[in-house]
Amino acid sequence: MTPFHLAIHDLLAAVRGAAPDDRGGVIDTFLADHSAPINEGRNVTFLWRGEADRVQLLHWIFGLESSQPFTRIEGCDLWYAVVELRRNSRVEYKLLIERDVNGELQRELHHDPFNDNRAHDPFGSNSVVHTEGYEVPEWSQHDDETRPGVIEDRSIVSAAFGEVRPVRVYLPARYRETQRYPLLVVHDGSDYVRFSALATVLDNLIERLEIPPMVVALSDPGDRLTEYADDPRHATHIVEELVPALAALYPLQDRPGARGLMGASFGAVASLSTAWRHPGFFGRLLLQSGSFAFTDIGDHDRGAVFDPVVAFVNAFRSEPGKPANHAFLSCGVYERLIYENRSIVPLLQGTGMDVRFEEARDGHNWENWRDRLRIGLSWLFPGPLWMVYE
Repeated sequence: MTPFHLAIHDLLAAVRGAAPDDRGGVIDTFLADHSAPINEGRNVTFLWRGEADRVQLLHWIFGLESSQPFTRIEGCDLWYAVVELRRNSRVEYKLLIERDVNGELQRELHHDPFNDNRAHDPFGSNSVVHTEGYEVPEWSQHDDETRPGVIEDRSIVSAAFGEVRPVRVYLPARYRETQRYPLLVVHDGSDYVRFSALATVLDNLIERLEIPPMVVALSDPGDRLTEYADDPRHATHIVEELVPALAALYPLQDRPGARGLMGASFGAVASLSTAWRHPGFFGRLLLQSGSFAFTDIGDHDRGAVFDPVVAFVNAFRSEPGKPANHAFLSCGVYERLIYENRSIVPLLQGTGMDVRFEEARDGHNWENWRDRLRIGLSWLFPGPLWMVYE
């Protein structure tokens, strides 16, 4: 018997040895003694209790069947599924409960009732399981000793889009008009604040001298999938409208090395395409789980929304130029995009850029991107603690 399944095997043996009327009590005792999901070495046992015809684990791990069936313990209402996961993994998931009611299939998605750990995103929330070795970074959590920055609401007139665009601006604690600051422009900035704790991360890293005090523009799109897919209007808006408007409002350092551009998924595409269309304007890029889909031959299989992305990445691969001097990339190994992100790293290095790439056992989600912020920001914008100077 493998030791990885010891807990569930003990339960199965106990249930088989119990009288039918006693099996519910055996399960009650087991659940009182175990926190689920149950981590055992490289295996995780998921549990669900209730009446159903089928129970499935829905997860976001590319390379593993997205739906893993649960097994019902005979004569009981407890179901289990065992999934092998590597150390330091973080996985988001839901449970799909299926019932046949009068010949009709009823399907319901549920959070894991045995697991209070949740992750949130613009579409809702998921249950989260951590394997041995993973911990939520302490620098991403509120610290009473850290002085917080403030976020201001501004409006920028955009001729590129023919409208007034709102932008939120993070100012560090102890902000002074007499000091000049680096500027970081963040695509999907409000989502980064809400789902990746960006303001808290900035507060903590600045307080700890791991990054310098900086002004951060939290930019949000109108039509995200159109604007972020190498839309020339977007690049014009960022470089010719947003940054000059911010420079008129705040004391910014006026050099490429003090300007950074950041984004995740389509936001990473927007960051790279903007820098590519205006090479040398931004000195530093932070690209997370970039949707860098491309084709070497034939068509892609990502859907029509990716058509302009593929056209851009194909063009970039043909003539990358040198969009910036430094680029930090990160991606989860449980993402389909891991292959595209791995492939673009040597291409960026070949331009003469200084490139760093980090992988994590996680998927395409905001907490994966949160967990890479410290290493990405402090490498691109090292603070006094690191004693690294340009």
